[in-house]
Amino acid sequence: MSNWDKSGWRAKPRVQMPEYTDQAALKAVEAQLAKYPPLVFAGECRRMREKLAAVSRGEAFLLQGGDCAESFNEFSADNIRDTFKVLLQMAMVLTFGAKVPVVKVGRMAGQFAKPRSAPTETVGGVELPSYRGDIINGFDFTPDARIPDPNRMLQAYTQAAASLNLLRAFSTGGFADVHRVHAWTLGFTESDEAERYRDLANRLQDTLDFMKAAGVTDTTNKDMSTVDFYTSHEALLLEYEEALCRTDSTSGAQIAGSGHMIWIGDRTRQPDGAHVEFCRGVQNPIGLKCGPSTTVDDLKVLMEKLNPNNEAGRLTLIARFGAGSVGDHLPRLVKAVQEEGANVVWSCDPMHGNTIKSSTGYKTRPFDSVLREVQEFFDIHNAEGTIPGGVHFEMTGKDVTECTGGVQAVTDENLSDRYHTACDPRLNATQALELAFLVAEEIIQRREPQRVAAE
Repeated sequence: MSNWDKSGWRAKPRVQMPEYTDQAALKAVEAQLAKYPPLVFAGECRRMREKLAAVSRGEAFLLQGGDCAESFNEFSADNIRDTFKVLLQMAMVLTFGAKVPVVKVGRMAGQFAKPRSAPTETVGGVELPSYRGDIINGFDFTPDARIPDPNRMLQAYTQAAASLNLLRAFSTGGFADVHRVHAWTLGFTESDEAERYRDLANRLQDTLDFMKAAGVTDTTNKDMSTVDFYTSHEALLLEYEEALCRTDSTSGAQIAGSGHMIWIGDRTRQPDGAHVEFCRGVQNPIGLKCGPSTTVDDLKVLMEKLNPNNEAGRLTLIARFGAGSVGDHLPRLVKAVQEEGANVVWSCDPMHGNTIKSSTGYKTRPFDSVLREVQEFFDIHNAEGTIPGGVHFEMTGKDVTECTGGVQAVTDENLSDRYHTACDPRLNATQALELAFLVAEEIIQRREPQRVAAE
């Protein structure tokens, strides 16, 4: 892109970004990061775009999930493994339901920064800057912790590199074997509460048994034991993003080396803003959060800026409206895309529009509201004749109690048991897998009438 420079965002209005008090320290960190190897590589990003192009045509399905905000303190191999494990289980169930490959994308190895609704927060009459994620400042409510520290970018890079190293090993080293993954899933359906999902799990087992009998095994087909797994995060801290931007030696194009896919949040999607300016020039797959305030005119401008060549797989529109509000907003945006003839992937983020304050004072998300938004998302696309391409969840492999409902029947009173998030409430492993079963059932139910009609 001849009219783009990776530093060009600095001349644009910026929001949701820290003001570093020590500019010399900031410049030193940026210079250090610029010397480091990229975390992801151009070829990986190109392959992801090809897979997302298949999603846009209805030939694949997108599953994106992971932490609200990755934590330095919570970082461990076990946590990475457990979240990866649940994503594999969800992907297998969704593959069976959708009858197409699932593109597996983690909110991992880079999801360190978070936009906030207010620049400050007040506790006990004391007002301090808001916590903006571990890559920017500390969670502790003290004046020192809340000062933005550029050296945190170096720690974020190190943690992201270690996470990617482990994820690559898990993806190709046998951990992702389909029989192992399904055995974990059968364990979930053995509980009385999850009995309704047992039939689908048993049908999946019959399919695996048939494949084995037909000679399709791990030794004859590596796809049975390995997976492609991609990372993603919100590109919020642009100093970090610019420092890791690299030139692809094959094409000469610019690649965001911080993650395979980066997205622009609902609070930072100003058409003339800094975040859009940076993201329009890199060749990674780009996500764009679309909330209730997204206008048709802005969406059309953003699609032209972020995907001027209208390439399939380049742009994913992540709808986040809240249960009960999807019908008020999604149809007009779908029509805008159709009017422009734009190639996009439509994905549903049913988390951010369904955050409430519980009766016990904790921020939470009701499981039923999350499911309802997904169902409304499918309803609208079915009515408009467009493709509901994927789902986007904030979730963890840990047994937390942050979202209410699900087969575990987490209540407001249970939230204090294991409420560990540093920012927004996440689905726990059981809730996330249950949602995958329910989404798979939605897809199967919607496909059956179409199959009957075709016959």
